[in-house]
This record gives sequence, structure tokens and C-alpha cells, in this order.
Amino acid sequence: MRFTHTCLVIGLLAFAPTLATAQERDIYNYVGQAKAGKDVKKIVFIADAGTHGGKGNHEFKAGAVYMARVLNAQYSNVHAVVYKSSNWPKDVSHADSVIVLLNHGGKAATDKSIKAAVERGAGFMAIHYGVEVNKGEQGDNFLKYMGGFFEPFWSVNPHWTAKIETIPEHETTRGVKPFAINDEWYFHMRFVPDMKGVTPVLSALPDLKIISKNPSMRGGNEAVYEAVKAKKAQHLAWAYVRPDGGRGFGFTGYHNYNNLTDDSFRTLLLNAAAWTAKLDVPSGGVPTKTPTKDEMEKLYQDGLRIP
Repeated sequence: MRFTHTCLVIGLLAFAPTLATAQERDIYNYVGQAKAGKDVKKIVFIADAGTHGGKGNHEFKAGAVYMARVLNAQYSNVHAVVYKSSNWPKDVSHADSVIVLLNHGGKAATDKSIKAAVERGAGFMAIHYGVEVNKGEQGDNFLKYMGGFFEPFWSVNPHWTAKIETIPEHETTRGVKPFAINDEWYFHMRFVPDMKGVTPVLSALPDLKIISKNPSMRGGNEAVYEAVKAKKAQHLAWAYVRPDGGRGFGFTGYHNYNNLTDDSFRTLLLNAAAWTAKLDVPSGGVPTKTPTKDEMEKLYQDGLRIP
């Protein structure tokens, strides 16, 4: 009887650390992440609480939940958490990477805590509308953080099918194959001088018909019109290594939620998130299965329940 009881206790003790680890790395355990040791990579997602159009557009909360869960599952030394923008984190200075999915990145660009994290060497990644900020202080900071940004009256944001025919060799492109996807792909970004430190990751040539030569905030201007007319490839996603060795990444797609079901699209997002935190990206990319329709719906519902 004593032997059986002892074995049971030993068994429970052996199993307890696994349970504790799972609880400690919950995507809403903000305190636990901040207190985690130096050997744990801390990734902070901030997703916009608002929407942009009907269901299936700008589902940033669902996307952030998905990415954080995958990273926690695939890396034993990662603790990723998700905040919604209406519960903006007060302090992310401990983060190893900050990833924003926002309806305009201005708040992230001027957040003192994010700046402190980046200056400490943390990575920074902005997705879709999160890459847009205003010219001036916001733009200058994004150039420092990730090497480029969407500048109104310079960059454009049409919906179009980008045909990605060539995939460059880079840690973030492991497992990514040529693909074509309709999205609100932004282009004609404002980059650092001579694109020093910038590696274009996704590039394509848009149809001239989708932009205007007439100046407008996001629809066109003479500079972008002439660039596309001259058949200059436009960069839709890019990796950036800062002078201090910190990493940034800009990804202009992900207006359409369902694009997460494209294997190359999804893999690049996850690879980039891992890379900005200086994690090793597997040779085949961060592994995942294609989410089913039911799984996508559950993620959407989970996104609605972020604290």
C-alpha cells in the first residue's frame, strides 16, 4: 500500500512540471511572461480590438491568437502573449519581440515602452495596416524599428492578386513556395536610405491599372505610377537587420483572414515572428497544418474573448 502510494506521488510530481509549464505560458498570462527567466523568449502581440469591414476583414485578434499559440507550441523556450489594443500593455520593455496588427501603427510608433524594448535589442514586426504611420516622428521610428513603413501620399493600398514567383533565400522564407494571393497588398514603401540592412522577402509587379497617377492619400501618386510603369518590382514584405543587430519585419498583407489557410502565406508570417525574436527557424519553416474552416471559426471566436 505504501509502495503504491509512493509511486502515485512520484508520478504526480513527475507530471506536475508539464502542467505548470502549460499554465505559465498561457497567451494571457502577462505577469508570468514578464517574470520568466532570461532563457525564455518573450514575444508580445498587440492586436486591434476594432474591425475594418465585415467579418473576415482585419481579423487581427484571431491572427494574433493563432500565431502566439503556434509559437508557444513549437518552441519550448518561447512565451508569447496577446493583448488587444483596448487593453494596451503598460510595459513591454522586457519583450524580445513586439508584433503589432493594428488599424494604423501610430500608437506603436510612439509608445515609450516599445521604444525601450527595441533600443534594448528587441525585434519589431508590423502586419498589414500596422505598417502605416504618419510621416515625421512615427515614420522615423518605424525606419529605425523595421527599416520601412507605409507613408500616406507615397505608398498605396489596392486590393490585387500578387503573384510571388521568386522566393529569396532567407531564414524567414524557409518552407515558403511561390504563390499567388488576392489581398490588400501595400507597396511603394518608404525605406531607409539605400535600403541598407533591408532584404526584400516578397516582391511582385502590380498591374498599372490598379493605381492612379493623381495624388491621393493611399490610392496613387506620380512617383508610384512611374515606378510601376517602369516595371520596378514592388516589395510587399521585408526583413531588416538594424545597425545594433536587432531585427524588424514588415508584412503588408493579411487584410483577408482566410489567407491564413494558404501554407506559404502562413508559414512566412510565423517564420518572421520567430526570426524577429532571434529564434532558429526550422529548415522547412515553422511547422503547422492548414487550419480547417471550423478551426478558423474557433480562432475568430477566441479572438473575441481576448481580455
